[in-house]
Amino acid sequence: MTRTNKTLRVLHTADWHLGKVLKGADRTPEIADALKDHLRIVREENIDLVVVAGDLFDRPRVGAEAEAAAFEFFLGLRELGVPALVISGNHDSRPRLEALAPLLELTGAYVRGEARVRGEGGVVRRDWGEAALLPFLSERRAVKAAQLLESEEGEWQTGYSDTVGRLIANLSAGFRPGQVNLLVAHLTFEGANLRLGGGEFTFYVGNSYAVAVEKLPTSATYVALGHIHRQQQVSDAPVAWYSGSLVQLDFGEGEDAERGVLVVELEPDRPPQVHQLNPDWGKPLRTFRIPAGELDRRIGDVENWRGYARLIIGGRANSELRERLYRANPHLLEVRFETEEPDPLAEAAARVETLSWPEAYELYLREERGMKEYAELLAAFRRVYEETHASA
Repeated sequence: MTRTNKTLRVLHTADWHLGKVLKGADRTPEIADALKDHLRIVREENIDLVVVAGDLFDRPRVGAEAEAAAFEFFLGLRELGVPALVISGNHDSRPRLEALAPLLELTGAYVRGEARVRGEGGVVRRDWGEAALLPFLSERRAVKAAQLLESEEGEWQTGYSDTVGRLIANLSAGFRPGQVNLLVAHLTFEGANLRLGGGEFTFYVGNSYAVAVEKLPTSATYVALGHIHRQQQVSDAPVAWYSGSLVQLDFGEGEDAERGVLVVELEPDRPPQVHQLNPDWGKPLRTFRIPAGELDRRIGDVENWRGYARLIIGGRANSELRERLYRANPHLLEVRFETEEPDPLAEAAARVETLSWPEAYELYLREERGMKEYAELLAAFRRVYEETHASA
């Protein structure tokens, strides 16, 4: 990778999910190792700026180990003399990040937990240009932020996509030729043919929270996105990418998804050069499907798997076999028989420390009640929940 004196070299990362627990397995040590490798990349690639596009943590309250891993990363950046821009995602605690902002600023990191408009902290001005920061917005927060733009009450009562689009327009109003214009956001898009990476909650990536790609400002040199766990480009004008998660966060269709970080070379009035980095961070996840009659012959594939495994056995449920497999294979996180229906309530109970109330309610509606059209009901629940937890 080459650079000129005017090139701004950015490391784009997102969706760390420190504190993630997958069916009893704490993934924080794997993610912490990936963040240590981030520092190597920053050093070897001569990075000028690190952008963290949300979901540093997997839930509002995480353990000391998870917080320590984040602090160690930013302290490492300070030692390297590299600043950072950080926004909150839907898994992060907005107030917590806002409270930590003055402390992290001592390391050179500019942190935004709450959305702000231009002139009130939503835009960061630097010698290379400016960066507009848009943390994740719930529907209620989007309306609250939009009210700051309107002179007459009621004018803000539009759809989520339009509301967020107007916020983006406000934040990017100062983007000018001859400078680097950076937009950092944690959101999803409608009609963008997004490929999920596994682990995303459907409500937050569905139509209720989808923004039209056309809302992105063409004056942006680059749009650094977080929220979707599969690394991918979603727009050519402006160039917009999701960096993806650092490790595989869940079993599912995204087991083969590209993930990692992006090194982006930015120059004024020139297309960005995006370089994908896909290190083999964390333990891989794999689902094995084996008929009961072939289990003895093929169980070696599961036993020799180097990461975490999920086993789905064709045949009738056998609790004794299940327990024997668990005891013999500590890396086996789930054993299910094809004749069994997943028990979402049991799963939710096992994950109670990792689910918010709205997420647990969504799981209940989708899997226990079998509801396909639950968006309005869930949105109403979220509004009531957020109104009663306005200070949370």
